[in-house]
Amino acid sequence: MVALNEVPRRSYTDGATPLEHLQRLSAELGGPQIWIKRDDQLGLTQGGNKTRKLEYLIADALNQGADALITVGGVQSNHCRLTLSAARVEGLDCHLIVEEDLGPEGTALGPAGSNPPEYTGNFLLFDLLGANSVTVLGHGADLLGEAEILADKLRAEGRKPYVIPVGGSNPIGALGYVDCAVEMLDQFAEAGVDSPTIVTPSGSAGMQAGLVVGLHSAGSNIPVIGINVSRTQADQEPKIVDLVDATARFLDLPPVPRDATTGLGDYFGTGYALPTPEMVEAVRLFARTEGILLDPVYTGKAAAGLIDLIRSGRFTSEDTVVFIHSGGVPGLFARTQAFA
Repeated sequence: MVALNEVPRRSYTDGATPLEHLQRLSAELGGPQIWIKRDDQLGLTQGGNKTRKLEYLIADALNQGADALITVGGVQSNHCRLTLSAARVEGLDCHLIVEEDLGPEGTALGPAGSNPPEYTGNFLLFDLLGANSVTVLGHGADLLGEAEILADKLRAEGRKPYVIPVGGSNPIGALGYVDCAVEMLDQFAEAGVDSPTIVTPSGSAGMQAGLVVGLHSAGSNIPVIGINVSRTQADQEPKIVDLVDATARFLDLPPVPRDATTGLGDYFGTGYALPTPEMVEAVRLFARTEGILLDPVYTGKAAAGLIDLIRSGRFTSEDTVVFIHSGGVPGLFARTQAFA
């Protein structure tokens, strides 16, 4: 077994993120006791779950002598924002390759559902943080292929680029949430949170896979329910399982049972980053009851899933749920039309 504290790591957050009891939201929904893990308060520009992944990914890049980062994502990518922020902290160049969203029901981009590269939300922050380049491609482009072409170009110029995949979701990045699982177990014990279920957004799957591996390695049976933000259950769960297995192998851990992985695909609507009425309701409810802002792409849709599970009886007043706030709030300001 590879000890996690032996893996190179940078540090971008001072201490653990808060675990808070949402008393007013719990009362409003009349279901389980709801707690929230505030990973929106992680370090780097405006925080978010990718910060944990980047602590390991950036350490790996520096160990390889990298002087430039290349990463990819959507036009409002939280991961791109935080990778760029980490590059600024470390004195590295950073190149972003992003794709525009698809319109509702696969249509061309239109005013109601589109997310063009205008200077709002995260796209504004790419500019303020001074990305060395931002390449905007059409929806469905081969982003990683473009990243490798750019990496080859930089190598030909004598540079040493390091390519980070979508969401930082590979076994190295997932280590951030293996560590988070241990952090949360300590917090549960301190706060007296007994036998909870963890509910988390599930996109590129690094956060969920890391939590599953971390809990398994600690001998915990706490379930992790992912709420998919872009895929059906049939499409998402194999991606999560593959990353769970790869992360466990990286740490030389015993295999994780297949039934530890759940990714519910009923709540992403017509596509990734496209607003749904349920997301809008969830964002408003969290803000009105607890003063907590969610984002429209990840936590808003995951919270909508949680609310539906409560209303449909999946969780009762006897249960405890811990919701992971993965950040992404800057994206809210690129989706103001959805709340009009």
